[in-house]
Amino acid sequence: MRDLGRWLEQQAWPLWLARGVDWRARAFHECLTLDGHECPAGFRRLRVAARQVYVFAQAHCSGLPRAAEAVELGIDFLRQRAALPGGFYAWRFDLAGQVTDRRIDLYDQAFVLLALSAATAVLPMAPLRDLALALDDAIEARMAHPAGGYVESLPPVLPRRQNPHMHLLEARLAAAEAFSEPRFLQRAAPLVALFRTRLFRDGTLGEFFGEDWQRQPAQAVEPGHHCEWVWLLHRHARLAGAPPPAEAAALQDFVDRHGRDPATGALLDGVAPGGIPAAPGARLWPQTERLKAEALRDPPAPARAAEAVAALGAYLRPDGLWHERRLPDGTLSREPAPASSLYHLTCGIGEAVRLSSIRR
Repeated sequence: MRDLGRWLEQQAWPLWLARGVDWRARAFHECLTLDGHECPAGFRRLRVAARQVYVFAQAHCSGLPRAAEAVELGIDFLRQRAALPGGFYAWRFDLAGQVTDRRIDLYDQAFVLLALSAATAVLPMAPLRDLALALDDAIEARMAHPAGGYVESLPPVLPRRQNPHMHLLEARLAAAEAFSEPRFLQRAAPLVALFRTRLFRDGTLGEFFGEDWQRQPAQAVEPGHHCEWVWLLHRHARLAGAPPPAEAAALQDFVDRHGRDPATGALLDGVAPGGIPAAPGARLWPQTERLKAEALRDPPAPARAAEAVAALGAYLRPDGLWHERRLPDGTLSREPAPASSLYHLTCGIGEAVRLSSIRR
């Protein structure tokens, strides 16, 4: 685990600070090529801006020089370029920072809330708190769904997904800790209840749903999201002063029995509810989420933890980039490394290191 932490601090964060920040345009690049460290994308996304604020806030806390400047740049982008009337944030931009799509997407709004919370490590809390409350109030007022949870976007679309709700829970828990504002933890509780009553069934986490949370038939489930929910259920229980729910253990059990590729040890992208692999590939991000779940295992399982570390390490490059996916033939892809995955690496490695140190 320490080797992963050193790679993040000494290779990944410095490279992305130097090459992944568009200092001239005061924005963030979408990706970097494996050869040349250039960005070929002709657009910018809200989720990348928000996630990079989170990344560089964590890097600042670890002592990376100039990381605080990147956080300030990102918050300026959110406030000056992305902010819409009513508390929401636009979805997509051109390279000059002009809005090209004003769509209001729940998934991306959740990451803005996470960014505002993380930025308190660098910037004064009061203005960030006001923005966070305004955003969360807008979500509650305009995106709440009568059947529970929230709509996917404005205007609403189908199918409904668990994924934005999971990240909204993550953001509200982060906001509860950052701002000491009871409202965020209070609004996290219904998301946990939604998980228990609608999203989780027969030992697995559903991904796609109809209007009234009817689970779509014959769909694959994602071991990576199972691991994320293990971490979030434990985190919510800690903040709420309650024991972790039994569902967390059931999620981990499904991953243990069906989630990994026996040939590579990597967590699979998708698995049929019965345990048969539904997608032959293995992306980077599930490997990072697995680290967090392994760090919470009670009692610890050192062999499983070591396998998780080795599985992720196979994707990482010495220059601070990574291979985004393992292909069905077992080789690693050569596509540009997306900036959005740096959030997964930062959170996964950082949380696993933190949790492991607490349990020593």
